[in-house]
Amino acid sequence: MAESKGALIAKTVQKHAGRAKEKLLQNLGKVDRTLDDIFEEHLQNFNRQHQQATRLQKEFNNYIRCIRAVQTASKTLMEAITEVYESGWSGHDLLYVQAQNLEMLWQDFSHKLGDQVLIPLNTYTNQFPEVRKKIEKRGRKLVDYDSQRHSFQNLQANAAKRRDDVKVTKGREQLEEAKRTYEVLNSELHDELPALYDSRVVFYVTNLQTLFSAEQLFHSESHKVFGELEAITDKLATECQRGSYSKKISANNVSPGASPANTLANTLTNTLNGKHASPTDTVQRATLAGLPAGTLYRVRATYRYTREDSDELSFDVGEVIRVVEYDDPDEQQEEGWLMGIKESTNEKGMFPANFTRPI
Repeated sequence: MAESKGALIAKTVQKHAGRAKEKLLQNLGKVDRTLDDIFEEHLQNFNRQHQQATRLQKEFNNYIRCIRAVQTASKTLMEAITEVYESGWSGHDLLYVQAQNLEMLWQDFSHKLGDQVLIPLNTYTNQFPEVRKKIEKRGRKLVDYDSQRHSFQNLQANAAKRRDDVKVTKGREQLEEAKRTYEVLNSELHDELPALYDSRVVFYVTNLQTLFSAEQLFHSESHKVFGELEAITDKLATECQRGSYSKKISANNVSPGASPANTLANTLTNTLNGKHASPTDTVQRATLAGLPAGTLYRVRATYRYTREDSDELSFDVGEVIRVVEYDDPDEQQEEGWLMGIKESTNEKGMFPANFTRPI
């Protein structure tokens, strides 16, 4: 007949009480306990492995949350950029395409981190609680075994006086059953714990390689996208310097918003030609001492410029150019462009004034 619910509860309470008593006696040194140094070493490795995996899982979950937040921020930022980048500007359609490419890169990156890194990490970490339960069960069965061992030792001592062979036989059976139950669990964990500990190397190699590969690919491809975006805005800047997106301005009517470099160029040109003469002429002429005749002033490149026509100058940041007058004044068709000679090569050509600063 099956045991009643009340009987099962009573039996469970009795077991807990027996284990608590046994642990107390062991802690007080009243009775000995079964020791297993090899298992304790396995247990230390397991605890450390579990702790490290749990922390990695926690930090990676946080990392993915941040990645997805940046992904959303990147999308809304590019939407704002494409909105302010007017349809008539150079490269408008290309900018939109690159914004879409960047969004796709973010989506692919986030997907890989979730499916190929986080899910395997969760699977790896989820095995520890089950093993932990088995370790705890092994600990309880070890206490039961020690308790039965001590009870049997006492029974043997008392039975020798009373000659109670029946109790001795029953006590021996209970001891053997407790020992068998403990040893089965103990043997399994002696195999499982070292295997689990050794598995960490292969898992982390695979998991981290996947993570680093996804990171490398994302940053490499996004680097290309931003390179394209930079080229688009560089072209816009060049065309802006040519006056493609502004009204033509007369050389004798410089507006308040005109380029400081160009304003200075006109001022120096007029001064050296005898126009608007002032007491500062002597100082301005002194700065040109030792320079070839015809030099108006010198400038240094603050941005790199690559020529688009044969009559233009190409230069790198830092190069020095001597500004000279146009051979034919009619050649100066657009405000913001100067004629100059690059000192490093003596090449002569037009260049955008806003790509340089006077020295």
